[in-house]
Amino acid sequence: MTTIAVDETAGHAYQLSHLDALEAEAAHILRETAGEFDRPVILFSGGKDSIVMLHLARKAFAPAPVPFPLLHVDTGHNFPEVIGYRDRVVAEHGLRLEVASVQELIDRGELAERPDGSRNPLQTVPLLDAIETNGFDAVFGGGRRDEEKARAKERVFSLRDDFGGWDPRRQRPELWNLYNGRHSPGEHVRVFPLSNWTELDVWQYILREGIELPPIYFAHEREVFSRRGMWLAPGDWGGPREDEPLERRLVRYRTVGDMSCTGAVDSSAATLEAVIEEICSSRLTERGATRADDRLSEAAMEDRKREGYF
Repeated sequence: MTTIAVDETAGHAYQLSHLDALEAEAAHILRETAGEFDRPVILFSGGKDSIVMLHLARKAFAPAPVPFPLLHVDTGHNFPEVIGYRDRVVAEHGLRLEVASVQELIDRGELAERPDGSRNPLQTVPLLDAIETNGFDAVFGGGRRDEEKARAKERVFSLRDDFGGWDPRRQRPELWNLYNGRHSPGEHVRVFPLSNWTELDVWQYILREGIELPPIYFAHEREVFSRRGMWLAPGDWGGPREDEPLERRLVRYRTVGDMSCTGAVDSSAATLEAVIEEICSSRLTERGATRADDRLSEAAMEDRKREGYF
């Protein structure tokens, strides 16, 4: 995507690169949200998309600090490298972090463990509790339209009802980059500054900006086991079973989520340049290749979003 602008003082046109145009659009969305809402919050998982979103927020409001807190829905089955990265970034930049814990709700008897050990679908309840408790009226998410068909249907400003549910029939038109944040008491809006980005855009931007990532995004040796055609990491969540032998393989992660449903891919890409080259030759999105929770049905993501998921 290339944007042409006119410098009236110089009397000639100049071009923005597609990354500059995407950055400008995201900054506009972040600032527009800050102007329209009272209590926005950034969902931050320590994954690459939320890392880029935080980087964009820091640039959009510099030299002032980021005016929003961060919210992490912690399943308790996260990769240790990602949690370590999260805490380091929060401390380094003096950010405010709210943690909504799945484990706490399980301990209180408000949620029950699933037979498959996955806590990814259990994130909806603590997320909605945190939104209600803190009075958040706008929630930034790192979702992109190229990831999955349900996310392709979502607007930049996505209205959620008073139960956190998403109804595609209530989506509003967004002509000329005008965003309607109007909502009734109890409702809130999910905001997606990276909607028009692709996975390749994200990686190219990370390279250009020199953004640090958790090391699991790059090739490393790791013990994994095979389940339903995916390489999963062992952990307290319940894997592997007796008939699932561990193997030590050279892998990396294209996306980061709950350990029980996030698969690794065989890869030797140990640098940003190598990762970008690998993505250019891939025919599957990162969620399609590595997320077991999206393989449950054709409408798995849309069903979760109707219940209040990201």
